[in-house]
Amino acid sequence: MTRKSCAVYVVGILCASLLILGIGLFVGQVFRTLMHNRLKKEIVLVKGSRVFESWKSPPPPVYMEYFFFNVTNVKEILEGAKPVVKQIGPYTYREYRYKDNVTMMENDTMVSAYNVKSFVFLREKSVGDPAEDNITTVNIPAWAVMNKVKGSIWKSLMVSGMMTSAKSEFFTTRTVDELLWGYEDPLLARVSATSSDVEKVFGLMYKKNGSHDGEFIYHTGVENYMDYGRVETWKGQSELTFWTSDHSNSINGSDGSAFHPFLSKNETIYIFTPDLCRTIYMEFEKDVEVKGIPAYRFTPPRSVLASKEENPDNEGFCVSPQECLGTGLLKVSPCRKGAPVVASFPHFYLADKKYVAAIEGMSPHRTHHQTFLDLNPTTGVIVRANKRAQVNVLLDKLSGFPKTKVFNETILPVMFINESVVIDDASAARVHKLLLIVNVASNFPLIIVGLGGILLLVFIILLIRARNQKTSADEDTSYSPVSDKEKDDQNGTYIGLTAKSDPQA
Repeated sequence: MTRKSCAVYVVGILCASLLILGIGLFVGQVFRTLMHNRLKKEIVLVKGSRVFESWKSPPPPVYMEYFFFNVTNVKEILEGAKPVVKQIGPYTYREYRYKDNVTMMENDTMVSAYNVKSFVFLREKSVGDPAEDNITTVNIPAWAVMNKVKGSIWKSLMVSGMMTSAKSEFFTTRTVDELLWGYEDPLLARVSATSSDVEKVFGLMYKKNGSHDGEFIYHTGVENYMDYGRVETWKGQSELTFWTSDHSNSINGSDGSAFHPFLSKNETIYIFTPDLCRTIYMEFEKDVEVKGIPAYRFTPPRSVLASKEENPDNEGFCVSPQECLGTGLLKVSPCRKGAPVVASFPHFYLADKKYVAAIEGMSPHRTHHQTFLDLNPTTGVIVRANKRAQVNVLLDKLSGFPKTKVFNETILPVMFINESVVIDDASAARVHKLLLIVNVASNFPLIIVGLGGILLLVFIILLIRARNQKTSADEDTSYSPVSDKEKDDQNGTYIGLTAKSDPQA
């Protein structure tokens, strides 16, 4: 066997081996499984892991925008007219957040922490000065106190007297700063004198700057990657007590800051949010891309805030059988000290049309008012998010307060928030690098198959060349003795080319 023949056989054997090995590894998903198992071990909330420090102090900048609804026809409303509001905003704040008092528990399977948030005003991203701009809106402290004593003639008379002496009306005009961060309300000051649990100061974000929502205990994901970031308890409780059913009181999912890797388009994302005093859920909507990073967009469907008729699971969110609001609304008074506060999406997006029609100035639009999460499916990293929610007040007839007879279950919007974040460039570069490693490692069997394919091509070329050379030699050359005389002459046998016969001989 010649060297050329050996080379052909060696190339053929290597080609077959690589193809068989590569196809076997690809079908068995060996490298993909190894890489995914490695990621599952690295994406855990444990000191020294790939994500621990960024979970404690998220690097991407978070912005909180506040939009207020200025009521422009107070006098007409008190005479029974439809409320007219004008949106004013945004008043934008940079939100700084970090996990405080982080403590590992139960052999690193749990971790406790406090989510601290602080806000710094950004004039260049705002429409005006919150210390100077005035907003006319519903007087929430007055309506909260009236709702607290409704049904009691004696208490209603006493509160009516307090409201008169404090000159507390159904509507008030305050600066943006006062509405957000607090002001001393004259009615609350009088009530607090007799009720120690009532504070004099009211503000939509009162005591929420530089503070936290209570202790969270999270699963680290060490035991099961699907539990990564899942809330185990909040304020020491594994379920809530605000609502009337176990389903409504359940604490499910993460707090919105961490999601498990290897997300599926078919799964439902659960998020527990203390602001709404409940768990909400999101479903896959579409594929998106942020800074070159592929992501799945998850959004809350209409069923999250649907009425009990549309979604029977929501019946537990009814404060009472008589206090069940329609689709798109959630009365959160049980966790707001009885105040008639109602949550919704901005401009009553996804709500019954009657709520939009009841207020002049509402214009729900998916692009501007939808809440969404864009998550990289491989790592679970948030690459972009917008949390949008609206604060409303329920204005209704209250027994003991005759002047409220002009109201008939009016849901009046006060403000809405837009909390947004987009992954920063440095974090995006790290995600890109990680995804490249994962893709290369997962597709390594295809590289082997590719090499096998190249060797297969070389093998075919070598076979063709060897066959052509052999055929050429057989056709062009033959060997025979020239004559008997030449066989015996001199040194032995002469070998020569056989001469062509002469046709004329």
